[in-house]
This record gives sequence, structure tokens and C-alpha cells, in this order.
Amino acid sequence: MAKTKILGIMVYDRIKEAGKTQEILTRYASIIRTRLGFHELSREVCSRVGTILLVMQGEPEMIEKFQQELAEIGGIEVQVMEFRNS
Repeated sequence: MAKTKILGIMVYDRIKEAGKTQEILTRYASIIRTRLGFHELSREVCSRVGTILLVMQGEPEMIEKFQQELAEIGGIEVQVMEFRNS
């Protein structure tokens, strides 16, 4: 049964971790329904910390594999909300 999950990803050093994170996001694009990413930006500074919100939908095994690959990246933190479809 397909599940819907919302993942919040905090990337503590965007410059260092963006490449690895993007590679995994691209590989699992088929289960990502919505993606929103942002970081603080001003004239003086572009923050190294970034936040990504993902709405994911798909087979639980594939979502789990995605989360495991993200967990292997140092410098990020993942939080999850899970919803079961009726």
C-alpha cells in the first residue's frame, strides 16, 4: 500500500553537502511529489544552512531506502511525518 510522508531535511552546510543530497533527490524523483527548499539570503550573507521539505508518495520500501541513503550523508538531519492512505 502506498504511503504519504513529509520529510523535513536540515542541511547544515549547503556548500559541502548539496551535491550528495541533490544526487539522492534526483535518483528518487519518482517518489517525490512536492519539493520546497529555502535558505536565508541577504545582501551581506547567503546562509550555509538550508531547509528542504518533501512530500513523498510511493511504496514504503522505496521511501525507506531513500531515507537510509539520506541518513548516510553527514551534516544533515531528517525529520518525518507519516500519513497512511485509506
